[in-house]
Formats: sequence, structure tokens, C-alpha cells
Amino acid sequence: QTNFLSLSLQAKMSKPVQARRLEGIDKNIWVEFVKLAATYSTVNLGQGFPDFPPPDFLTEAAVRALSGENHMLHQYTRAFGHPPLVKVLAQFFGKLLGRDLDPMTDVMVTVGAYQALFCCFQAFIDEGDEVIIIEPFFDCYEPMVKMAGGLPVFVPLRPKAPKDGKLMSSADWQLDPAELASKFSEKTKAIVLNSPNNPLGKVFSRGELELIADLCVKHDTLCISDEVYEWLVYDGKEHVRIASLRGMWDRTLVIGSAGKTFSVTGWKVGWVVGPNRLLQHLRTVHQNSVYLCATVAQDAVAQGFQRELELYGKPESYFIQLPKELQQKRDWLVQSLDAVGMKPIIPEGTYFLVADISQFKSSVPDVPDSDEPYDSRFAKWMVKNKGLATIPLSGFYCEAHKNDYSHFIRFCFAKEEATLKAANDILQKWKQEKTSP
Repeated sequence: QTNFLSLSLQAKMSKPVQARRLEGIDKNIWVEFVKLAATYSTVNLGQGFPDFPPPDFLTEAAVRALSGENHMLHQYTRAFGHPPLVKVLAQFFGKLLGRDLDPMTDVMVTVGAYQALFCCFQAFIDEGDEVIIIEPFFDCYEPMVKMAGGLPVFVPLRPKAPKDGKLMSSADWQLDPAELASKFSEKTKAIVLNSPNNPLGKVFSRGELELIADLCVKHDTLCISDEVYEWLVYDGKEHVRIASLRGMWDRTLVIGSAGKTFSVTGWKVGWVVGPNRLLQHLRTVHQNSVYLCATVAQDAVAQGFQRELELYGKPESYFIQLPKELQQKRDWLVQSLDAVGMKPIIPEGTYFLVADISQFKSSVPDVPDSDEPYDSRFAKWMVKNKGLATIPLSGFYCEAHKNDYSHFIRFCFAKEEATLKAANDILQKWKQEKTSP
């Protein structure tokens, strides 16, 4: 028995098992805050998913795909995209980009936009390559760049306070052209663009995109364009596609998402549109990782796009109806937050709204020299004590800049009216508690 014990002790692994690429990227804001929301929240405006149902035409398409006569929809389909889906995506985005797209070479279907991003970084970023990331950024960009061996280079959108005491808009957060230009060098392999931007809801103007495009052309840089919120644009703003600008088609990877397009985030169907010379490398990563996406979900999304292609620009199009509904929800939450003293930054697009929490310092006092940014502690305190879940804005910044923007939290307004009303009730009650003697 002693012999057996000593052998089993020797058999334990003493070598480090973790791959170097995972060092320093093990923490994830979603894991922590989703767990807190599940434990404490009565109202969750944290994670970005709708709690209202998807459109009937899409769920009906899914039912047809599941129970229809074509039993082959339960089996593997083409690895790089179900043929009916890539065909309609090529037609649809060909129309939007003003070019003929080959469905078999210029479109690839992925497991959500998340896997599309992973494929891009794995396919193009080598050890030591620099990737410019505009802050605040969707948090997975940084670890994905690092896993590929790349070096993230951060450039912030800088807020300019509006005149006349108006509420700030996401358009008031802008790039400094000289600062952006200074980040490009011989080592720059790519820039990640996210418009409309999560978390701010900023919709980059044509002028801002032309500035980015000119720098990409000048420095022969790729553009990874995350456009998952392309249809969720408000106040008559225009979503300009950077791939349509001069010199950009050849160097841009356009990423989209059925989850955000059709309010089905759990289906995990995304895509990349771009030239074959780029997509061929994404296909190599894709075939050696997930290989293909769920056939039934792809078929239902194809039917959804077919409908939208026929209704394009018409009032009954879901792509026109959804932003109208969300704009009303946004306006309602803006009023609700403003009334209690959380200063909202009015978003031009997306599911999200960022608000300044400076006036709530008396409820959650700051702790000087704390490693944890104020907004993170505030969001944790709020979910535990008030039952309202949100996400701290500092989670969308690199480590060096987390404390520069630590008085903001992000709300998701893609929710049922009852959910938003419940959030308003919590905030109103809290305001009364603060003001009562």
C-alpha cells in the first residue's frame, strides 16, 4: 500500500499544464456579472439580449426547418455556410455594398459574430503584430488578439461635453485624428472597428470612417469591421459600411450576426463578408475549429433574410420596425435615468445606453487607491442591494485606462416594457430614499 501511495504521488503532474497563450486572459467580466445577476437581480439590464420574443416569421421558419419534409436539415450542411443562407447573404450584402458577391467565396457562416472575430484574429495575426482597438471596445477583442500572439494598441474615443447643459450623445465621443494616426506603424496589421459601437451606442459618421479608411490604405492595414448592430440605428442616422469606401473592400472583413439582426442571440449564427483572398484564410481556421454551424438555425435565418430581401425599405420590414420599437425603449430609459440623476449618454444605435453615476457617490462612497474601478464596485453594490443588474463601463477598457472612465455603467434597453418599468420603479424608490430626511 505504501508503494502504491508513493507511485500515485509521483504520478501527479508537476509540469505547468496551461498554454502560454492563456496567461493573463482568464478573467472575464461576463462570467462574474452574469453570476451576480443570476444570484441577486430582480431586473437584469446587464447582458445584451432581448427578453421579448423574436418575430413570428422567424420562429415559424425554425418550426418549418425542424418539422418539414427535408429531413436532411438535421444533418451536416456545407462547412462554410448552408447554401441557401450564403446565397441570400451574398444577394443582400451585395446590394448594400454595391458589388457582386460570390456566395461560395465571399461569405462564410460562423457560430455567431464571436467565432467570426476569433477566426479573423487567428487567420491574420502573427506573433508581434499590432492591432489597433478603439476604446471603449467589446471586451473579447483584447484577449482574442493576445491569444493570437498580437499586441493590442488602444486609442480612446474622447468625450466632449455638450453646450447648453444638454444631455451628452454618443456622437460627442470622438477620435482625435492626430492621436489615431500616431498609432499606425509598420507593425500595424489590423484595426478593429465596431460601428454601431458596443457599449456607447456610437454610430461612426462618414467623415470618421473616411479618416480610418485613409489610414488603412496608407499603411496597408486590414480592417475587421464588427457591424452586428447595423440595423439598430436611431434618429434617422445612417449606418455607413466602411467596406463601401474607396480602397476598403479589398482589406475589410465585415462581421454580422443573426442574433442581433433578428433578436435570436441564442441561435449563434453569424457571418463574415469579404474578398476571397481574405476569406480563404478564415475558412482554414473555421474548418479546423468548429467546422460548421447548426443546419436548422442556418436554414431558418436564410428564410428570414429572404423575407427581408423582398421587403427591403418597406414599412413592414423587420429591419425598419425593430429600430423604431427600440428607439422608443431607449427614449423611455433616457427619461427614467435622467429623472433620478443618472446622466444618460444618448446612444445613436445598438441595445445599449451608458449613464454617468457621479451623483450617486453618497450611496456607494469611493475607496481611495482601490484596485477595482469605482463603477465595478458600484454595479456590484447595486445588484446586491437594489436588485438591478448593469455592467460597468471600465470593463470595456484596457487595464491601463480602466480608472479613466470609471463613473459610468451600461444598461441594455432591448427589453420588454414591463422589465424597463420594473427598473424605473427601483430607481425611483432609490431616489426617494436618497432625498428623504
